[in-house]
Amino acid sequence: MKFGQVPVTEAQGAILAHSVQAGGRRLRKGIALDQAHLEALSAAGIAEVTVARLEPGDCHEDEAARQLAAALTPDPKSANLRVTEPFTGRVNLLADGPGVAVLDLEAISAVNQVNPMITVATVPQYQQMGEGGMVATIKVISYAVPGGDVMQAARFAQDAIRLAQPIHHSAGLVVTDIPGGPANEKGITAIRGRVEALGMDLADVQVVPHRVDALSAALKGLQGDVALILTGSATSDPQDVAPDAVRVAGGHVDRFGMPVDPGNLLFLGSLGTRPVIGLPGCARSPALNGADWVLSRVACGIETTAADIAGMGVGGLLKEIPTRPQPRAQRRK
Repeated sequence: MKFGQVPVTEAQGAILAHSVQAGGRRLRKGIALDQAHLEALSAAGIAEVTVARLEPGDCHEDEAARQLAAALTPDPKSANLRVTEPFTGRVNLLADGPGVAVLDLEAISAVNQVNPMITVATVPQYQQMGEGGMVATIKVISYAVPGGDVMQAARFAQDAIRLAQPIHHSAGLVVTDIPGGPANEKGITAIRGRVEALGMDLADVQVVPHRVDALSAALKGLQGDVALILTGSATSDPQDVAPDAVRVAGGHVDRFGMPVDPGNLLFLGSLGTRPVIGLPGCARSPALNGADWVLSRVACGIETTAADIAGMGVGGLLKEIPTRPQPRAQRRK
């Protein structure tokens, strides 16, 4: 691609690089200049314009973005994504419903190393998405790029972006109650919002005393594809009431504690084939916390092991929440 200033008399068919005011008419960058444009420029006393001209083998920005989007998501419907039409070298990939972004990180990195003018930006791996949320944007920065580079980037990009949608359709919640403990309704409302944001129903809510026997009995009869536990008193040990109740009910606890703050006191286990998530106390707030990361992955059927949770520490220092009983930073007296 050739880029630079040329006399207006030689600019027909070229792409206008910068918007120009020609008398009462504004010519926007990116248009292909025709004879009427040139006459308007000349009438306004403009002798030169900055333009881009495609050379043999070049690929226009819109076509390059379209090809790359088609490579990243060859079958948008099965990838649960919507692909926008190219405009000014940009194509967006939008979530076709709630879910979690699943990315081939190496492939996307390889695409971004082909040519600095060819770019793919995405949300973080396993980011929870709502309907219409932007999962990725493909932007070709220059007005054209070498066609060979587009082909190479497309080879790297194959099937690199998709949205995993929930495979579980409902959840049940058991709340343990202690005298003088936190208000249950606030926590139930916050958790209902989380569940429904994933397109799931909160099918069952039970409030029981904060005892192993009461909690284990409730878990056995709880409705829902995923079992959630919110305790009236913080779960502070792997042998505490909530994890112990899961074991008594015949289940397993795979991981207690996570390197995400707020959210440290989460545990993950199973009861038969049903996932069980012991929610940290911060789940009573709608603010983002570690429970959101685990719940969204579990809901979408993404394997979440103890090692996966351990790996959440990098980037796991989340925003402080005002309801935190002991803020990280202590005020000076």
